[in-house]
Amino acid sequence: MNGKALQYHYKNHLSDFKDWPQKEHSQKWLLFGKNLGYYLSLDETSLSNGELYTILTNKGANGKKGSIVAIIKGTKADDVISVLNKIPVERRNIVKEVTVDMAGNMNLIAKKCFPRTEIVTDRFHVQKLASEAVQEERIRLRWEVIEIENKAIEEARKTEKTHRPEILAKRRYP
Repeated sequence: MNGKALQYHYKNHLSDFKDWPQKEHSQKWLLFGKNLGYYLSLDETSLSNGELYTILTNKGANGKKGSIVAIIKGTKADDVISVLNKIPVERRNIVKEVTVDMAGNMNLIAKKCFPRTEIVTDRFHVQKLASEAVQEERIRLRWEVIEIENKAIEEARKTEKTHRPEILAKRRYP
């Protein structure tokens, strides 16, 4: 059987695609309010051609059926908020925690759509930020030590002495 013909017949005759309530806006957003849970995750991702999407997931579903609460084209806070506010406020008020990255728009979305919830920064982004800070400090200190060493070498040359760098002993740990 021709694959295109099978796709056509499935879409137009076998599936409920023609009667799907989200068909009209499915290119811009999908909303599955019944999948809302106590613990959510809000993040952006690039699915194809560099297009960004905001995805809200229910952590309680553990990546299985019922995980996706919303997929919204773009990351503009006002656009995402307008879609998520289509979920009745009574349902949104059951949410206890929303995990977000450090993007300001994700924090704003979580605050506006889930006002009674605790907003938590995900540990990946916290660890990444801490790691980058440690790396920057390590590099800064390394350049500082190199500068001190260069000054000591220059001073030794001026006084016609031999520079002997300090060599630290290796520590042995039990």
